[in-house]
Amino acid sequence: MKITAARVIVTCPGRNFVTLKIETDEGLTGLGDATLNGRELAVASYLTDHVIPCLIGRDPHQVEDIWQYLYRGAYWRRGPVTMSAIAAVDTALWDIKAKAAGLPLYQLLGGRSREGVMVYGHANGRDLAETTDQVGKYLEMGYKAVRAQTGIPGMKTAYGIGRGTLFYEPATKGLPEEQIWSTEKYLDFVPKLFEELRKVYGFGPHLLHDAHHRLTPIEAGRLGKALEPYRLFWLEDCTPAENQEAFKLVRQHTVTPLAVGEIFNSIHDCRELIQNQLIDYIRTTVVHAGGITQLRRIADLAALYQIKTGSHGATDNSPVCMGAALHFDIWVPNFGIQEYMRHTPETDAVFPHAYTFSDGYLHPGEAPGHGVEIDEALAAKYPYDPAYLPVCRLEDGTMWNW
Repeated sequence: MKITAARVIVTCPGRNFVTLKIETDEGLTGLGDATLNGRELAVASYLTDHVIPCLIGRDPHQVEDIWQYLYRGAYWRRGPVTMSAIAAVDTALWDIKAKAAGLPLYQLLGGRSREGVMVYGHANGRDLAETTDQVGKYLEMGYKAVRAQTGIPGMKTAYGIGRGTLFYEPATKGLPEEQIWSTEKYLDFVPKLFEELRKVYGFGPHLLHDAHHRLTPIEAGRLGKALEPYRLFWLEDCTPAENQEAFKLVRQHTVTPLAVGEIFNSIHDCRELIQNQLIDYIRTTVVHAGGITQLRRIADLAALYQIKTGSHGATDNSPVCMGAALHFDIWVPNFGIQEYMRHTPETDAVFPHAYTFSDGYLHPGEAPGHGVEIDEALAAKYPYDPAYLPVCRLEDGTMWNW
């Protein structure tokens, strides 16, 4: 079998997605997600101008060799653009390999390790009461785990409070929105949210929270300690992880489980965090961490240290990424949980898929490959529409982490 063609499809059914489609001389095709929120066209160009010409004529079954060729052969290793492009190729090749075998992708990885993939939803509200109500709505839908984000008194905006509830979307059209942030107000209020949630819903549901890289290590330790009575499933992205040793300080001050990794793009971004057991969940994704081939290496390393997976699954990962992630999740021995932000009906129509939700679990389905396709005629009706994630400043105007 040979790769005969490949092309990039950019579509915006409510938000922008970048999809790579690889074709073969035996009529099999594979899809990979290459979406990088706010930098979509950079990956599209990288694929079209630099990667696709290198794929033509290659054997799509040589997944590992092609991964190494694109990683080592680029010389300029790692980085979100390069690794998102490699991930798209890798995912599409695994899709083709599984279709050629006539099997769902998880069977090629080693088969099922569980019957379903536990997922968590994203509940957000403008205030404590609205967030509490939204958590209840997710529980009514059958979710066993919910991430709760709330507006903060005295602050106009806060991470996690965006347009829509079930179909949360933070990116806005046009140039980036500038938001104002106060760590002091945030740290004082967030424990009150989880006190209320446990009072209303008890300790049965799993509750999660995302600090979204906004705290210093000592502030993160303070928040983790304050949240200990409410037994969070995890505290996510509590401090920027460029300095992996920063998590040592957080660990010294709290036993609240820590999760990080949605913006990581290689095993090296999390190697020290894993080897020093500074986190409990690694959140690297199929689309941003080099595809299934690299994600397996990260998960295997994490397993040595009893660290579980918890892949990022926001709306800026397309259904192609979600489908591939679910096949990974149903196989990986040290699975923890999977984020599941639902896509809009428009997105689901462009990307018909085999995966389904039932009683708090996602199921990847039994379709050959990763089970996600693209309706190219429908995708063409939604042209690219520039949009950016917000940027953040402190109350005195200093740039901060969004």
